[in-house]
Amino acid sequence: MIKLYELHYLISSELSEKEIKELQEKVISLFQNEGGILVENEEPIKKTLAYPIEKKTEAFLVSVSFRLTPDKIKNVEEGIKKEKRIIRYLLLTKKLPPKPPSSVPKTPKKPHTKKVELKELDKKLEEILNEPK
Repeated sequence: MIKLYELHYLISSELSEKEIKELQEKVISLFQNEGGILVENEEPIKKTLAYPIEKKTEAFLVSVSFRLTPDKIKNVEEGIKKEKRIIRYLLLTKKLPPKPPSSVPKTPKKPHTKKVELKELDKKLEEILNEPK
């Protein structure tokens, strides 16, 4: 069963734009090589860190969403751990959005009956009440 994953990772702010793009492509290739499907890839955002990480106070935050089978996620995680330019990462499992119902049969609408006038209703009632038993 395929699951939806979100990967958020911090990379050094000292990298050039070219190096950042190369690293993004490398991370994407990690799960694509395992048969994963890219859902969303956000542009890196420069963030000031709440506390220094590896003596750095700023880093780029990158977020990627992808679909992959759970048995292959360990290989992706190992590849991320081996990458020295990634300072920290967070890998989340998300719930897949519910599928819309395929073809739910619609209940046929009853034909609209015409309204009965009050006079006709009274006449019918008299017929019913005046019938001999």
